[in-house]
Amino acid sequence: MNIKAFQRNNHKKKKIQLITEIEGRRLFFKDEVRRIDYILAWSGSDTDEDAKIRECFENNLREEGLELECDVRGEMHYVKVHATWEVLTRYAEIMQLRLPMREVPEDNNTHNFLDRVKNDLYNWLKKPFRLNETLVPIIPKKFTCVFQRDKEYLFEIPAKKELFFSHAQRSRIVEYILRRKRYVSDAEEDAYHFGITRLLSKKVYLAAYPLHEGSWKPWTKPSMRKLLYEHWAYWKNFYKEQPLDYVRIYFGEKIALYFCWLGFYTFMLIPASVVGIFVFVYGVATVENSEIANEACNRSNKFYMCPDCTKRCGYWDLADKCMAFKAAHMFDNFGTVLFAVFMALWGTIFLELWKRRQAEIQYKWNLMSLINEEEPPRPEYVERVQSRRTTKYNSITGTREPYIPFRNRLPVYACSASLMMFMILVAICAIVAIIVYRTSIMTKLLLEDHYFFFYKYATIIASITAATLNLIVIFLLKFVYEKAAVWLTDWECFRTQSEFETSLILKLYVLQFVNYYSALFYIAFFKGRFAGRPGDYNYILGARQEECDATGCLIELCIQLGVVFIGKQLLYNVVEILLPRANKLFRTCYMKFSEQQTLTDEERRNRKPWEKDFVLEPFGTFGLFNEYMEILIQFGFVTLFVAAFPLAPLFALINNVIEIRSDANKFVTVIRRPKAAQSKDIGMWYNVLYIISRISCVTNAFIIAFTSGFIDRLVYSIAVSKDGTLKGFINHTLAHFDVSNFTEEDRPSNNNSQFKNITWCRYKAYRQAPWSSSPYSYSLSYWHVLAAQFVFIVIFENMAVLITSLIAYFIPDMPSRVKDMYRREAFLYNDIVMKTELAIAKGDIAPLTDDMIQGIRRRTTIMSKFLPSRSLDETGRLSATDSDKDVTYTPLRKKKHKFEKQMSESVQVQVTSTDNDTTVKA
Repeated sequence: MNIKAFQRNNHKKKKIQLITEIEGRRLFFKDEVRRIDYILAWSGSDTDEDAKIRECFENNLREEGLELECDVRGEMHYVKVHATWEVLTRYAEIMQLRLPMREVPEDNNTHNFLDRVKNDLYNWLKKPFRLNETLVPIIPKKFTCVFQRDKEYLFEIPAKKELFFSHAQRSRIVEYILRRKRYVSDAEEDAYHFGITRLLSKKVYLAAYPLHEGSWKPWTKPSMRKLLYEHWAYWKNFYKEQPLDYVRIYFGEKIALYFCWLGFYTFMLIPASVVGIFVFVYGVATVENSEIANEACNRSNKFYMCPDCTKRCGYWDLADKCMAFKAAHMFDNFGTVLFAVFMALWGTIFLELWKRRQAEIQYKWNLMSLINEEEPPRPEYVERVQSRRTTKYNSITGTREPYIPFRNRLPVYACSASLMMFMILVAICAIVAIIVYRTSIMTKLLLEDHYFFFYKYATIIASITAATLNLIVIFLLKFVYEKAAVWLTDWECFRTQSEFETSLILKLYVLQFVNYYSALFYIAFFKGRFAGRPGDYNYILGARQEECDATGCLIELCIQLGVVFIGKQLLYNVVEILLPRANKLFRTCYMKFSEQQTLTDEERRNRKPWEKDFVLEPFGTFGLFNEYMEILIQFGFVTLFVAAFPLAPLFALINNVIEIRSDANKFVTVIRRPKAAQSKDIGMWYNVLYIISRISCVTNAFIIAFTSGFIDRLVYSIAVSKDGTLKGFINHTLAHFDVSNFTEEDRPSNNNSQFKNITWCRYKAYRQAPWSSSPYSYSLSYWHVLAAQFVFIVIFENMAVLITSLIAYFIPDMPSRVKDMYRREAFLYNDIVMKTELAIAKGDIAPLTDDMIQGIRRRTTIMSKFLPSRSLDETGRLSATDSDKDVTYTPLRKKKHKFEKQMSESVQVQVTSTDNDTTVKA
């Protein structure tokens, strides 16, 4: 069959034929006329009870008007389901589907010169990234309205009526019926004995799925599936825009909306990546001019540092850390502060612009007025409440249903919260274990002073290996947390799938937040804060607390973030690409092995489409859950700690370009075709994004203030330095310690001959010298810096809140042109209904059935009340001179006796329009 799309070009319509179904893949019943809308698969080796349930369920489907045909292939049985025109129209009205109306006048409003130049420039810039419109024609927006059978004249119904509904709409209607039909006789009273979902959970059916259309393989005939593979899922299209309208037609709005959001987020990462690259390049370019690095690298300054560990470590020269100071400058400079401010604004702008983009998509895909269906109970919930005697009245279904009172749920919620806390403690214990490992390995490396490389880069080596170990632990805990969160949410026994998913999102994101970010929070805000000083170190369980390197903790935070972030993306992509294909290969091999005794070689070679789709990976109960979760974790890395790693947006951009194509490839080639679900937005995920963007303002403010050296340098250049430069900054930040004050437990036993005669060593802190009146107490500079840090946080937070609030206020959630198009669509609907029904009353259009005529007569007066003060002229523009027109209508031709009697005399209807309303006089 063919779907016709129209592309407007210079106010001319170019007709383009889109092939969406081919004869090479049999998608019909044996009569080659009725199309297969759904497949129910089951195995012949089941019980008599299952067979009885199936028989009752299928009989109820037939009574509803669905047509079934069974195909047996060995032990496997495939029930093909077809929805007739009567069923499709009846349920389209029940489900309030919005379907395309007949052709309406085009809006030929010409733009001014500036708008034309702007549009031409925009189209020219996007041309390299657009798909070939000859191969992938543009699908224009069609005006739609809620389908009503007594108003079929409003809709663009082709001669072959079955083609009016798209494949996704047909499968959605069939799935709607499958979820609501009972599988027991009406005599058996049970409020929950219905729905394909529960039959799948009871293994009465093994699978229920719509068929893919055609094949994706290059040597096959053209099809919608092949089009999506070649122009969307194929890797060579990584820089091209996505054919979202085709994704929506094939997979439904919910999946298309995910790819739309992912594509928009990836696009918004481009400016963040560019700025991040500039900041990093600035750090690299200015490293040789860094006064701090030059001072640290100058051995003549003789900054002899106190030992890094107790007893076994010796004194060392700060110049040995020369490369570490230069590396720290690349990520800790003035550009980093500006980048943190930019990313705080970027997060708000991204969310605000996404709401506008979402509004455009909602208009184009007719999602704004989407009505959420009443969800049937989850099978797991049904199993739990079946034996309960407590019931309550369901105002939606009008029946009494068993339910679980809150007093019975409360202990479950308390246990669930306790187990959540326990799993959070497990993640924290893992971090403590990694801290112990990092301390031990660094101490070991520092003792290897005869291996200069390990001694010189001990901190970096320890950080990289600890971050790698942390990545492995994160990956293992991720799977544990996913299973635990699903089990806990299932234990809480939510009635509907949406309630279940909302609770699961909150649990799993909290657990994964702790799992992924706890080590970063420790390094950024806690490490080295409570370690003490030489001669008075703080110990926990006999072990000395970790300290930051002489360059600070920012470089270690950068290493931790880079290893975990990049490693996580690499591992996820490998698993996401290989695991579904491995499962598909296993199913194929298993099916071939099991069919060796039941099918001939010819039958195995000529597999039917429903057999090929059965071995594909199921879409799963959670659908896009894991896809959203993966990107939201990435969003946290990009925003929460971006001040420590300006290249994070760049690596996120590269990952997402791969992610879009790998997900698209998976949907087209590896998994069964999902049900065409609808959704008007991304739901709970937007709230999580909003919370992360707000938390990121706080974390970046604290990173700049306490983890980086920005405030220290600022205070020094303003209050201490005589010439406003950073000369002498290292010396200013290093305190003195009299080595004679070491206790026998702390005194270093392994000393280089270079440091045998030193009388004091240096350590990083703002403390009084040992010869002062208050030795080792905090100096005045410490309090100046601390005050400046808190002042910066207050200023940063208030400025961020003010600017982001102004951005959110001045960027409307819905573009004005989209609002105008909504008004225009409502106007056209009323105008077309009124004019068509009055034309029928005049006799200019052939008369309809009795019911339709009665409906038209009843609505003629009602609809005229909604006529706006202006109508369309011949060009489709709004006319401002229609307000005082009189319209005269003649009676209907004498076709129906009852209607003829009522309309035996001429009726004149005068439509009088004013600025406020419209009245009708007969």
